[in-house]
Amino acid sequence: MTLDLPNLDATESLGRRLGAVLESGSVVGLVGEMGAGKTHLIRAICEGLGIRNPMVTSPTFVLIQEYEGLLPIFHFDTYRLRSSREFAELGAAEYLDGAGVCLIEWADRVEGFLPTDRLTIVLTHVSEQARRAQVTAGGPRHAGILSRL
Repeated sequence: MTLDLPNLDATESLGRRLGAVLESGSVVGLVGEMGAGKTHLIRAICEGLGIRNPMVTSPTFVLIQEYEGLLPIFHFDTYRLRSSREFAELGAAEYLDGAGVCLIEWADRVEGFLPTDRLTIVLTHVSEQARRAQVTAGGPRHAGILSRL
């Protein structure tokens, strides 16, 4: 699914809609260059998962943030990691196999460790305000989520 997001409001709307359809055990990988809107989209996903005025920041230096919404939310930033092995050493498997929602920025850096059945959102710049989101599902569970989006 390709979505044109002409402005910040459209990005927020996508995130809130996605958060509303995610379920326990969902994994969402976000890919895009610096400033593409990954953290902003995650903030809106958290709103869709019931967090009011989320204080979501990129966990670049702590690597993972945890938030309490309708489901537990685990927000990873793998920018500083050099390999999927480093991601595994963080104990990522426990989160990915758990009952929460995993949101992973720079997912392309740890793709080898991520489950095949996940959503992947690639954000690209179209203009200063506009983005394009390419959303794909890697398996039947997340294809169901994508169809509800």
